[in-house]
Amino acid sequence: MQTPALPKLEATSWNPVLEEEIRRIWELENSFVFQPNSEKKRNFVMDTPPPYPSGKPWHPGALTQYSQIDMIARSARMRNFNVLYPVGIDRNGLPVEIATERKYRIQLRKTPREEFINLCKHALDDIEAYMVDLLKRMGVSGDYENKYRTDSEEYRKVTQWSFIEMWNKGLVYIANRPNNYCTDCGTTIADAEIEYEELPTYLVTNSFKVKGSEDELMVATTRPELLEACQLVIVHPDDDRYKKLIGKSVIVPLFGKEVEVVAHKSVDMAFGTGAVMICSYGDYHDVQLFRELKLKEIVAVDIDGRMTSAAGKYAGMSIKDARSQIIQDLQEAKIAVKVEQIQHRTPLCERSHTPIEIIPMEEFYLKQLEFLPKLRKLAKEMVFHPEVHRQILLNWMNSLTTDYPISRRRYYATEIPIWYCSKCNEPHLPKPGKYYRPWRDPAPFKKCKKCGNTKFVGETKTFDTWMDSSISALYITKRTKNLRFYRSTYPATIRTQGKDIVRTWLYYSLLRCYLLTGKAPFKHAWVGGLGQDAKGRAMRKSLGNFVDPEPLLQKYGTDNFRFWGASEANLGQDFRLSEDRIAGAGKFLTKLWNTARFISAFKEPESATLTETDKWILAELNKLEAECIEGYEDFNMFVPATKIREFLWNVFAAHYIEMTKGRAYGDVGTESEREAARYTLHRVMRGILLLLAPIVPHVTDYVWRKLYGTTTIHLEQFPKSSGHKVTAGVTQTLIDFNVQVWKAKREKGLALKEPIQVELPKKLRPYASDLTRMHHILD
Repeated sequence: MQTPALPKLEATSWNPVLEEEIRRIWELENSFVFQPNSEKKRNFVMDTPPPYPSGKPWHPGALTQYSQIDMIARSARMRNFNVLYPVGIDRNGLPVEIATERKYRIQLRKTPREEFINLCKHALDDIEAYMVDLLKRMGVSGDYENKYRTDSEEYRKVTQWSFIEMWNKGLVYIANRPNNYCTDCGTTIADAEIEYEELPTYLVTNSFKVKGSEDELMVATTRPELLEACQLVIVHPDDDRYKKLIGKSVIVPLFGKEVEVVAHKSVDMAFGTGAVMICSYGDYHDVQLFRELKLKEIVAVDIDGRMTSAAGKYAGMSIKDARSQIIQDLQEAKIAVKVEQIQHRTPLCERSHTPIEIIPMEEFYLKQLEFLPKLRKLAKEMVFHPEVHRQILLNWMNSLTTDYPISRRRYYATEIPIWYCSKCNEPHLPKPGKYYRPWRDPAPFKKCKKCGNTKFVGETKTFDTWMDSSISALYITKRTKNLRFYRSTYPATIRTQGKDIVRTWLYYSLLRCYLLTGKAPFKHAWVGGLGQDAKGRAMRKSLGNFVDPEPLLQKYGTDNFRFWGASEANLGQDFRLSEDRIAGAGKFLTKLWNTARFISAFKEPESATLTETDKWILAELNKLEAECIEGYEDFNMFVPATKIREFLWNVFAAHYIEMTKGRAYGDVGTESEREAARYTLHRVMRGILLLLAPIVPHVTDYVWRKLYGTTTIHLEQFPKSSGHKVTAGVTQTLIDFNVQVWKAKREKGLALKEPIQVELPKKLRPYASDLTRMHHILD
């Protein structure tokens, strides 16, 4: 027997404290730099989601997603790609304004604009530092040195460049039309920023007197506060109850005005009474009919969410108060014949959770409807991971009925770069290339191009935040700074994101980049699932089920958290987070460490004459490598995570090592067999480490440097095929045989080292030598 050396891995278990040491080494080595002019490697460009600094703690589901995006970057490097992995922070938009108002107890409309903007910046800085630190702790190997911010002058001038380009192409127009409006946020919002929820409300059935007769028409509504804006009552042309009333006039209760009863096929005869009042505006069905029938709109609700003068004695009341008072007045006047509480599908602002109103306002619009056929074609050409999430995008495109309203009435966002002539109101756009603030800066024009006037008024509106986010692919590829770089990197290879922003970030990116470049912004779309609590519910602070990820990272380590995230759910599926599941994932890292520690005690031979047992496990490794690389190529981390766990635990450690450790120690067999076992152990461990490196980067790099080299594992390539092929049925037969022998020994009260009489299956005879020695099989 030749005594092995002491293990190179001295510790008896992996210590997550070492992760910080590994990250410091990565930072010093600067190994993950993108080299745009590399002739040996193809570019792999990632359009990654810049996280929004919405507060502390960060959502653990989002953190899990960012770790998986990092796995894509690391696996691409190990497939010999030159990876552009940008790090950005999305600092524009409504949430920061709301957070600033709450933090400093101020109101946007009552605070000087410059002061409010500066307070927003301060509020963001602390949270950004926390998020960047957490990304680094998660092992995210992005380009921190060139980190971008969407509120930087550099980024905002690119957003303004894109707007000026689209304006000059005739793709943008100004129009006054009904818009989604959040009275709490004080701004127009796009359809994509609306969520729907079943909420309790009152369905009020009112008696409308038919003019010139004693007849009454019962009309049910969930918006009695809009009675003053009613311009029509519609019934279905096939509804026998109301055919005699079509063409007649009815009197609107409380307000006494006359409106006509009109037949229209859009009426649902089964809802309410089958008679519907059309007012401006209860919903988009009202909007559609006002346009179709050319009705005159009455603005009943103002931008502060209060009733206008059109509401008569109810003017100045909040919508909620007006609704309650009107219902009371209708009941007291014996006009409301029925008031019942129902569950109503209510459109809400996704930010404030406030019911939206539809208010006519002048806004900027980006044309999209006429381009939908081309956008659908591009969406179908794109490769989705998983394929099922392509339908989210197509369904959204199919639901669009209006152009995209791109202007907002807020402060902390990119300004719309337009000045208007103070005399003739002609809009003037500056040359692109600078960051413009029309609300503050003097106009960069000497006189109006239309009337010659020398005075201008700057636009005060800002862009919707998706106007910034949607050009991320153009910003990271330096469209306006370096055309050579842009041509070698655009379109991006992949867009990585969650399924919750397919209809916003993914769609608007496709729309905007197509309008600006004529191409889709990326070739692949990776769409991850959402993190939920252990019961499958959305994780929210308000529900009391929110989990702070920092204590989990502190307790279990980053690699543990990453491995749990990769192995918890298949690509694109929602996943459930619980501490027990994360703790359970750590058992695999312990198994990996113990296996590597055992192997580290043996010197690795340069070559060996392999036995059939060695060839068998290398064939299994070869199969594993092919399966894992296929998973990485599909950007599905669930495949390598689960395949490697199964192989290491239930094949390599449980069977091959048990069969050959006697040979490896030199207790049995020839010197050639000993060297073959040691060679194979190291060959398999190398393969496992390489395949695992993108998922658990710290422990694999640490072990790799200790056992196989001084440079990082993350610049190595995935293992190439060994050429060994698995014989059909051998592995399962071998596993079944070993399990049966161990069971038989237990049942007979025999120790594992005691001999046993057992027949070896014919399929396993090539491995008889190792099996006989392991089980002490008698001849």
